[in-house]
Amino acid sequence: MKKGNAYFTGVEKGLWLVSVTAILASSLVFRSGNWLTLAASLIGATFLILNAKGNVWGQVLTVVFSLLYGVISYSTAYYGEMITYLGMTAPIAVASVVSWARNPAQEGVQEVKVNRLPHWEYPFLAVLALAVTAAFYFILKACGTQALGLSTLSVFTSFTAAYLTMRRSPFFAIGYAANDAVLIVLWSIAARQESSYLSVVICFMVFLVNDLYGYVNWLKMKKKQAAVLVEELA
Repeated sequence: MKKGNAYFTGVEKGLWLVSVTAILASSLVFRSGNWLTLAASLIGATFLILNAKGNVWGQVLTVVFSLLYGVISYSTAYYGEMITYLGMTAPIAVASVVSWARNPAQEGVQEVKVNRLPHWEYPFLAVLALAVTAAFYFILKACGTQALGLSTLSVFTSFTAAYLTMRRSPFFAIGYAANDAVLIVLWSIAARQESSYLSVVICFMVFLVNDLYGYVNWLKMKKKQAAVLVEELA
């Protein structure tokens, strides 16, 4: 516990505590009564802090969250979210576990090595993401997915974020922040018919703040790792 307490900064501990408190409070206030949603939200708040630290266990929890979120999405006929998280986010998160575990910043350090992607990979990612999104659009349409446009946009942002996560790029957090924004709108629509889903809206608002922090921290990690490399080469 002492190691864990020293591992996280005061800001990170405060952010996690505020996130958990907001999730628990929203669940009580809006009387969601859905323990699966609450469990997924709490796991989400935890893996986001770990991901922000570049800790591989964050990706392990991402897999668990994806499975739970897929079930939750199925219950609201958001088949796009279900298919995205079960068929795409979860498998890529498994690949990210392997990628992060094989590329620590230093031996014995719970921090992944930040990767700088070559310039050609960004247009490659754009084309790949558009192709995947186009394919999913027809699948989601055939399934009668609600809010088809937003669900399709969620596929694009999710795939982009998951790919960048696997490739250990700091921009993965921006991708997930964009996905959070889409999901806030998507679940706000669901909350019009069922107020208990407002707790899910609050959850993704919390996720948005955490993802933005993750991006800032990964930039710090990148700078620190570069400084260590210069010292080693000197």
